[in-house]
Amino acid sequence: MSNWAIYYNPNLKKFSKINRKQSIMTKHEWILRNVALKHDNSWYRFLRQKIIDDYILDFYCWKLKLAIEVDWDSHNYSLDYDQGRNNKLGKLWIKTIRYTNMEISKNLEWVIIDIQEQIKIREGELKIHL
Repeated sequence: MSNWAIYYNPNLKKFSKINRKQSIMTKHEWILRNVALKHDNSWYRFLRQKIIDDYILDFYCWKLKLAIEVDWDSHNYSLDYDQGRNNKLGKLWIKTIRYTNMEISKNLEWVIIDIQEQIKIREGELKIHL
């Protein structure tokens, strides 16, 4: 995988910019960003509200082609949408991992450990070496 451009829907730029504002960030996104991602030891940079194709990803690491999504606790209503989204992103070699608000609130230590494990797995999948 070389440096190649990924299409993004320019109509989403306005929404992405609004979502990046601190006041719009949900409590659980704030926790994930400031506790799990901002100070992790992996040296990977995760961008907030990154537009890829027709989607706005909560967090995205370009080098790992890894998206992290924070889902509401009652996210079951959109399982078909999420599956289609994951399939489309997967065609772009982007892997998505998901955490619920409840997991972040009640089991943050596990979420942090899981993100670190997912990063190692992804490094292996993409053969990335620091």
